[in-house]
Amino acid sequence: MLLRLRIVLVLAFAAVSFPVNSAERPRPNNIILFVADGTRALSVTPESAPTLAGIRDKGVNFKNSHSLFPTFTTANASALATGHYLGDTGNYSNVIYTGRPIEVAGGSVTPRLDDIDVLGEIDRLFAGNYLNEETLFSAARARGFSTVAIGKSGATLIFDHTERSGEKTILFDDTTGSSRGIPLSAEVKAALQAAGLPLATPSRGANGQGGDSKTPGTTVANIVQQSYFADVATKVVLPLLKARNKPFLLVYWSLDPDGTQHGQGDSHLTVTPGINGPTSKAAIRNADENLKRLLASLDELGLRSKTNILVTADHGFATVTKESKTSPAAKISYPDVPPGLMPRGFLAYDLAKALNLPMFDPNNKNARVAENAAPRDANALIGNDPNKPDVIVAANSGSDLIYLPNKDRKLAERIIEALMAQDYTSGIFVDDDLGSFAGTLPASAVNLAGQSSTPRPSIVVNFRSYSTGCEQPLLCAVIIADTRYQQGQGSHGSLSRAETMNFMAAIGPDFKRGFVDEAPVSNADVSQTIARLLGLQLKRKGRLVGRVMTEAFPGGRMPAFRSRIRQSSPGPNGLRTILNYQTVGSTRYFDAAGFPGRTVGLITDAKTSRLR
Repeated sequence: MLLRLRIVLVLAFAAVSFPVNSAERPRPNNIILFVADGTRALSVTPESAPTLAGIRDKGVNFKNSHSLFPTFTTANASALATGHYLGDTGNYSNVIYTGRPIEVAGGSVTPRLDDIDVLGEIDRLFAGNYLNEETLFSAARARGFSTVAIGKSGATLIFDHTERSGEKTILFDDTTGSSRGIPLSAEVKAALQAAGLPLATPSRGANGQGGDSKTPGTTVANIVQQSYFADVATKVVLPLLKARNKPFLLVYWSLDPDGTQHGQGDSHLTVTPGINGPTSKAAIRNADENLKRLLASLDELGLRSKTNILVTADHGFATVTKESKTSPAAKISYPDVPPGLMPRGFLAYDLAKALNLPMFDPNNKNARVAENAAPRDANALIGNDPNKPDVIVAANSGSDLIYLPNKDRKLAERIIEALMAQDYTSGIFVDDDLGSFAGTLPASAVNLAGQSSTPRPSIVVNFRSYSTGCEQPLLCAVIIADTRYQQGQGSHGSLSRAETMNFMAAIGPDFKRGFVDEAPVSNADVSQTIARLLGLQLKRKGRLVGRVMTEAFPGGRMPAFRSRIRQSSPGPNGLRTILNYQTVGSTRYFDAAGFPGRTVGLITDAKTSRLR
């Protein structure tokens, strides 16, 4: 009897421990990940975006949603692609310091990562995979699934950035059809021609006109370009995927509302209405219409019942301001900058002044920047030798990255003191290897210290945000932004709840219906959840990973979660960096951070209810 029991237990263990042959696995349902770039959770209503609202209300409403910090596009694309936080992917922001010149970026050491050529060169410099982690697309392709990415340049490529032949993953973005674009396979070209569609993506046209200090930006949404992407998805890609008759993973990255909110002309040089004007609302509706067309195509092709639709936004949004009473940069006159406002590159300018060191422009062949000028693209090399700078500034908008190649603690201390003297800062995070500094928190507190292959920032500066006083503060947030966009236009990047609270929802055969998920979720969880649905095991090097959102599955149980507050010791002027975050087990979700009174949604008292 005892022997029989042992045999049963051994067989049971074997059944659990060893997966069945892939041929015996049940076929997984298809996945569409729709990224509504820059969509704030609270901006989605049945009136503003009926399709998005319908998925949220009929499927799963991820009410407690999170972007990763810094709240930028390529950073969150790296999380969506791999399921890892930025400390592992090394894609810390849209602009990073690479440690060596990037030839296709004019020799700059601070290139933008939303460029196809830049991504290719950075991959080559970092052992063929700058993210240092396997992507969801790579794992899906290895299992024989079809993979497709359509939409925003850079962000879409990141999902399968090491595959550039066009034969294994179908990719359409802004550059498709140009000499720079990822090529289209013969199969896809033939399908485009049969559908009467051009082989090249049209430009954004008037939607791409961002204006300047004298001319308002665009007043139209990105209709033409995104109509092309929607045509490609519904008339070419989905029929082709049905004909292949195997599971597929399709990412549709809508440029709107992000692109339009950045460049809108409804609020020229004034923070109201900011990103809440008619042009931004038209952009939300444009993204919603794209999703509506995808769903209609699934219905027409008989694929709806076999397809899960997950919707997320890479980040929220806020209105830009360039006002400061303390910044030396605001006291200088510049072309195309209204008097009294800070120029693009104000942080680099102010730091160079505080350190009494010359400044060079990495995006202009390391040319020296004139004493009363700011660097052209806001990035800077500070020190006596631009080839061996003491400080590198990678400017990104709502937060900036500062690198110290020599890991000089005394220099870090001087920089932190200078930053805390400015009214535009709100929270500072410092690389753990430099040690602790009064008034700051370690980078590890926000998952920026992991197994990345790219250089880790020494200091991450979060910029101030405030609300203009509307009924819902998260919808009328204003941020200091080190950006080309004018005051009154839109941007993101800081650790305010207005920017971390992205829209997230899901619907489909593998999700609950009419379920409101109160547990915290993030963009790092999306990839882990998709992998589970597709039966994929993602290889990992780093440990900063999201979780599977099992509570959203039929029969799934709600996880326990907690809200926490962490604060630094007081620094200069008594300022403390305070971090609001939540946890599910060991997984962290970042709500807001900064100095008291300088960040929208920041809670300084644990007894105070949290803005969600």
